[in-house]
Amino acid sequence: MKSREIAVVATMLAMGNAAPQLKVHVCGALNVGCSRDEIVEVMMQKAVYAGFPVALNGLFAAQEVFNERDADQPAVGQADGA
Repeated sequence: MKSREIAVVATMLAMGNAAPQLKVHVCGALNVGCSRDEIVEVMMQKAVYAGFPVALNGLFAAQEVFNERDADQPAVGQADGA
């Protein structure tokens, strides 16, 4: 499943016009065990093949997903219901 999500992330990124779908698949990649570094690496590799602007837009979309995930996590040391 990991390799499948990485392939879909790379494909959505290369299309250059599928940011909402890219974000969904970045979430999916994280859900199946891909690390943030692996996702970013895919996007950096795509800069060579799909172009720097496309890769940069993909990085911005991934950062939005990462930020949303971080916001959903409770703060360290914060108890539930406090």
